[in-house]
Amino acid sequence: MKSSGNALSLIAIIILILVIGLAGYLLVQNRNQAAEINLLLEERNFSLLETASSNRAFKEEQGLASSTINELAQRLQLTTEDLDNLEKDYRREKDKNDDFEDQIRAISGTVGVLDKLSKTDKELLQKYSRTYFLNENFVPLKLSEISKKYILPGKKSQYFHGNAVKYLTDMLDEAKDDGFDIKVISAYRSFDEQQQLKSQFTQVYGIGSNTFSADQGYSEHQLGTAVDIVDVATGATSQSFAQTEAYQWLQEHAHKYGFILSYPEGNNFYIFEPWHWRFVGRDLARDLNRKSTSFYDLTQRELDEYLVTIFD
Repeated sequence: MKSSGNALSLIAIIILILVIGLAGYLLVQNRNQAAEINLLLEERNFSLLETASSNRAFKEEQGLASSTINELAQRLQLTTEDLDNLEKDYRREKDKNDDFEDQIRAISGTVGVLDKLSKTDKELLQKYSRTYFLNENFVPLKLSEISKKYILPGKKSQYFHGNAVKYLTDMLDEAKDDGFDIKVISAYRSFDEQQQLKSQFTQVYGIGSNTFSADQGYSEHQLGTAVDIVDVATGATSQSFAQTEAYQWLQEHAHKYGFILSYPEGNNFYIFEPWHWRFVGRDLARDLNRKSTSFYDLTQRELDEYLVTIFD
């Protein structure tokens, strides 16, 4: 029995040792877990502290950024206002410059017009034919000899206004291209030449010469812009020229080159002269043709408005 009691005591001691060992193991494990938990808590607290600190820094930075944005917005508004003011100033100055340029253009245009007029005979669009007198001293500012190929064979050299001769030759060239051989019989005549011519007509026709020949000083030929032209077949200043196709061509095309018929049928000055054409510039000739109006139907003021463009 004593042996059995000893065995039980030994077993109890072993169990106690095992329990104590297990308890120690569990205690160590709990301590380790507690230490890990504490470490985790410390790390969490540190992370929370960092987050809180970051949030404070972010809020501070956000506040600073907001302040900076407001300041920049104010500066932008001031800058925009300054730009608006500068734009208004620029527009005012630009308007002034535009007005100044318009004035300069107007002055330049006026100077240009005056310069052109100073180089243009003011008599070129005057009404003659017993209306306006051209004195014996008048000679066109510029005269050019007409090429002999445009002169009717047997006639002497002829001269035409230097600024208008190209319009004359262009017209005759186009007529030739269209099959009409139109030639010049007479162009510029001086005061003295007209006087001699009128004297010859007066000797032959007497007072009847006044129906077809101008006195000296009243002839458009003295201007250097009037010309007598006929076709080669007619060959002379005759009313029969009006029956030719060449005359019909002139009726349809002469205005394009600045020429008008000075004395059409029914005029109040001379007999019908289908051969006598006067250069008045393309603008005036075009307008007269378009309105079917005679040169002498316009007032002198209306005619003078075309003088500046007579050679354009």
